[in-house]
This record gives sequence, C-alpha cells and structure tokens, in this order.
Amino acid sequence: MKAYRTDEIRNVGLFGHGGSGKTSLAEAILFTAGVINRLGKVEEGTTTSDYDPDEVRRRISVNLSMLPFDWHGIKVNLIDTPGYFDFIGEAISAMRVVDGAVVVVDAVAGVEVGTEMVWKMADERNLPRVVFVNKIDRENADFWRALDSLTAKFGRRCIPVQIPVGGQADFRGVVDLVTLRAYDGENPAGGPVPAELSAQIEEYREKLVEAVVEADDDLLNKYLEGEELTGEEIERALTTAVRSGQVVPVLVGSALLNRAVGPLVDLIVKVMPSPADPGPVRAHNPLTGEDEALDPLPTSPFTALVFKTTADPYVGRLNYFRVYSGVLRSDSHVWNATKGRDERIGQVFFLRGKHQEPTAEVVAGDIAAVAKLAETSTGDTLATKDRPLVLPGIRFPEPSFYAAVHPKTQADLDKLGPALTRLVEEDPTLRIRREPDTNEILLGGMGESHIDVAVDKLKRKFGVEVRTELPKVPYKETITRPVKAEHKHKKQTGGRGQYGHVFLELEPLPRGSGFEFQERIFGGAVPKEYIPAVEKGVRAALQEGVLARFPVVDVRVTLYDGSYHPVDSSDISFQIAGREAFKKGMAQASPVLLEPIMRVRVTVPDEYTGDVMGDLNTRRGRVLGMASADGRTTIEALVPYAEMRRYATELRSMTQARGSFEMEFSHYEEVPPHLAQQIIAEAAKARVEREAED
Repeated sequence: MKAYRTDEIRNVGLFGHGGSGKTSLAEAILFTAGVINRLGKVEEGTTTSDYDPDEVRRRISVNLSMLPFDWHGIKVNLIDTPGYFDFIGEAISAMRVVDGAVVVVDAVAGVEVGTEMVWKMADERNLPRVVFVNKIDRENADFWRALDSLTAKFGRRCIPVQIPVGGQADFRGVVDLVTLRAYDGENPAGGPVPAELSAQIEEYREKLVEAVVEADDDLLNKYLEGEELTGEEIERALTTAVRSGQVVPVLVGSALLNRAVGPLVDLIVKVMPSPADPGPVRAHNPLTGEDEALDPLPTSPFTALVFKTTADPYVGRLNYFRVYSGVLRSDSHVWNATKGRDERIGQVFFLRGKHQEPTAEVVAGDIAAVAKLAETSTGDTLATKDRPLVLPGIRFPEPSFYAAVHPKTQADLDKLGPALTRLVEEDPTLRIRREPDTNEILLGGMGESHIDVAVDKLKRKFGVEVRTELPKVPYKETITRPVKAEHKHKKQTGGRGQYGHVFLELEPLPRGSGFEFQERIFGGAVPKEYIPAVEKGVRAALQEGVLARFPVVDVRVTLYDGSYHPVDSSDISFQIAGREAFKKGMAQASPVLLEPIMRVRVTVPDEYTGDVMGDLNTRRGRVLGMASADGRTTIEALVPYAEMRRYATELRSMTQARGSFEMEFSHYEEVPPHLAQQIIAEAAKARVEREAED
C-alpha cells in the first residue's frame, strides 16, 4: 500500500444492529474498490472480515475487523464491528478511534435496539455519521418506512440524499439528490433520472437543500434570495452540515446485490473528516500534571492509542493502534506512558481481515498493528519517554452475566489461570474473579453467547477445555437464639492421652457482624495457653454449618468454663473440644440459612416498566423506588441473588434488549423456610454424588 498523508486518510466504522448487513456491505465495498476479486458471503464463511472460526461457525461478527482500501487516492480505514450486544466491547473500541460512522439499518426492520445503542455512542463522541438503509431488495423492504423510523427516533436531521428506484424484487438503483444522477448496477457512472420520479426528487431535494444551507451563511442568504444552488455548493454545504452534526445523510442500497455501494463510498470520502480536520487532540502529561494539545501531524510528538489486543498462543499479543500524532517506525523503541515501560517495536503492518501487509512507518491518523509487545494492552498509550503523554483511554461496561468455570481435567486446571488471563487481555469486557465462599472461578461477560464464545476460544487457542454452569449461591448459616453447649474430648491410647473440656455460650449477632470470640474464664478452669486453641477449633467449625455445610456468620461465642488435665491436655485437645461444642450448640440454636440480597437498578423504556416490576415481584424482589426521565424508568429494588443469576438474558428478552441493569451486594437475609428445605436437600444430594465420584 502506498504512503498517504494524514489529510488523505478517513477512519470510518460500520455500526448497526446485528443482522443489518454490515459485513456484507464491507465485502461489497472492498469488491467495488478492487481490493478483492469476488464477493464473499457470510453464509458460506468466505467474507474478508469474518475469518475467525467462531464467526464462520455462528455466521455473525464476533470481533472488529480492519478493512483498509484506496478510493481515488484516499485511504479509507474501514472497521467492521459486531452488532450483537454480547460483543459491544468491539464496537466501543472501534468507536474510540474512528472519525466518522456509517450506521447500517435494515430496510425491513428499520431502527432496532442495536441502532439506538450505536447512535447513542456516536452522540457521546460527537461523531459525524451517515445512514445506509440496506437490504432494500428484500421482501417487505420499505425505504420510506425505514426513513420514518429514523426521523421518529433521531429527529429531522436524518435527511435522504438518495431515493431508491424501485424496491424489493424491483429495486434497480438510486437517484442522487445532489448530482441529480441515477446509479444502478449496470451504470456506475450515473445516468438520467427516471421521469416518473421527478416530483418525488424535486420534493426531497428541496428538503435536503433547506437542511444543508443552514450550515453555510453565504449559501443560506443566496437560497433565501431565490437563487439556484449548484451541485458543488450543495455538496460543500452538506459536508459542513455532516461534520457539525446538523445533518445525517440517509442513503439506500443493497450490499448483497452490490448496488449503490459506490455512491456510498463517494459520499463517505467527501463528507467524513480526515484525522487532521477535527484539530488538536488532548493528552495528559503525568510529568507536569497538565493536559496538552497535540496537532495530528507527523511533525508532532509521537502518541498512539492501543484499541484492541488479540492473544495468539503462537504469535503472542497482537496490538491494534491508531497514531494520533507523530510517526511510528518499524524496528524502534517507544514508551508505554500508561504503564511506564519501554517497548521494542518490531515489524509494523497494516491489517485487512487476517492478512498482514508490512510497512516501514505509520503516520499520524493512520491505523496499524504490531506483534509481541511485552506489557502493552488495550487502552494503553504509546509515546516517547521524554514526553510521555497519555491519551484518554477506553471505558468498557461491567459484565452483566457470570458463569462458573470448571476445568475438565487436571491438565486443564494447570493451564486455566494463564489462559484466562490471556483471554481477558484480548477482550476487556470479560472479567475473572474467584468467589471465596464457593471456591468457584467466575467468568463474567455481556451475556451467555459472549461466555460461550470465550469458552470456545479457551479450547481453540489455548487448549483448555472447561464446562460452565450458573454460579453457586454463597449461602451462609447462622443461629436465631442463644444457647449453651459443652463438650469433653477425652482419649486414652496407652501413652499420653488427650483431654479438653469446654463450655461455650452461643449468641446471634446482627446481620453483617461476622464472628466474635470472647472468654470469661475464672480460676484457671481453662489455662490461658489453651484459650487460643479453643478459638481456633470454633473458627474451624464456622467453615461448615449443620444445615447444609455452608459457612456460619453473625455469631458470638463465649468460652465461660471448662476443665483440663495437667498431663493429657494439649492444643489439639482443646481445638477438638471447641469445634465439637460449637457444632452441638449450633444444632440446638434454631439454625437458619441466609442468602445474599442484591441492590438492583434496572433501567428500561417506560413501556416496559409494568412488565419489569411484575417480574421483579416474582423474583421475591422488594421495590425501593422509581424515577423517570427522558422516556426511561429506573427501578431500584432488593432481590435475592439466587433469582438474578440469569437476569441479563431474561431482561434482554423481556425488553427486546432495550433494558439494562446494575447489581451490587447489599446484605444477607434469612431464606424463607420452604425454600430453605429445598436448598438443604439439594446440598445433601450433591454431597452424596461427590462422595460417590470420589
């Protein structure tokens, strides 16, 4: 690939709801640009961007994919992104480094939840965008209905710059309202517009002109004075209006038939800003504590942001990065300003799908990749040691679904830790944590499909096989009334015997108090040197309660009497006595099960409020309050964790994926008696099965 200046580059992402045809559109663009010589198909697993085995098998995009191409001397770094919510992290990464977005909308379905989601993300970054209404050749496709859904959801700034010629099976091409030319598959250079569409063309061209001239005062005056505007003037005003966010052009076509794809790329190159157009980027200098402005030029100090990391068991880390200022050269050294480490840069290369093209350097504004960096991961800034500027990183959402991960064999167990670490490096929306109460390794992600893909990667990339299941609920046990208990441990074996004798008092404590140990020994009934042994024995007994062997909490134990033998007493004797006395006392103190209660905040569109409230009630939830704003309601409730383990999937189904939730631990509460009996029975059954396996 030839060398490009910063102003000759366009960084553009393809975003939209899953199934809207982004990958097919990317394939059609590459074909139209002459990069590939045949159109691959998602169904056949032959597209340039969906090359990962998981993508080929599932027929959906799982990872973002770099697809650079040349269009009349302009380099377009096109990034194809997944549309399914489980893989939202990839879209977030891409959104961070592009300068413009193409939002792909299904002509049959119109605006969907994924469309709303990426639109909101683009609004947060003030990205200029273009809408491409795809699949206009499909049965039940309707451009005007899709346009209505766009304007209803995102406002009147969504203005068509093309209208379709025909539709569904009769779709033949489009009319460009700026150039007043018709484009179809057989006439990519454009031809005269169909006479039967002249009235419609005049109506929508007038709307387009009215919208774009507001971005240019000179043209607005000319328009108000009744003068006719040229196509060049409208195009210039359109570019200004798109970059300022005043207008979102709406185009139409068919990626599968490769119709109206060329005009889309023409518009992208004309209206989307180059990396030089937005002006200086802000970066933080940790040496001075101040923010600095960097011109996005090759002559500025070098800074680059790593926005994606892939982990390969053979090649190692592969880091995707965008250079924001300066130049990065192969076979050089850079400074990881985020971690404060030196990194050696080997061969730098451009990616197109899975194909790599080596390059000597990467200029400001361009996107490339490098392998085998020792410390660098997603979100890190690469810079120079004498000026270690840090660019704003990437914020990823917290997991909404957790699964317990169990290795299938001992060999898998030995490799599991490093493999999970590599997996999380590759996908920052995954999280790993160990639940100390259940001793389970929990893998968190954005949904069940996300976890399934992660498990497949563990096997394919790192040779680690695991099975997953819902996490165990970390139940606990406690007592509800005070009791006294005694145990005498006496054992004679011919030589020195064992003797320990204790009297314990057990009292319930308020929730969240944990465990307290006290002693009230008078007259040396238990020598001071053995009191720590009694406490140690009691603490050992706390690990397994008497109901279902869950840990015991919220208990105060007081050692108030006992006896000892001058020869046979020992630490172990009093440990055993303390442990057994506690077990006796707990069995007599009306023990109960406790379950974790979570504080949950659910945010949904207003129309789903009733359904979500009813569902929370069926989950034994207690609603604490509600607040409404901007057409969405936030419900705050306390819900048992046992009822929330699959809530991410169920809420998505209930709200057509428009709902979201946050959850944090609140406190423990007593399990209702009828459920407690069921939990105790299940625990006993599981224990028997484990013992049988052993």
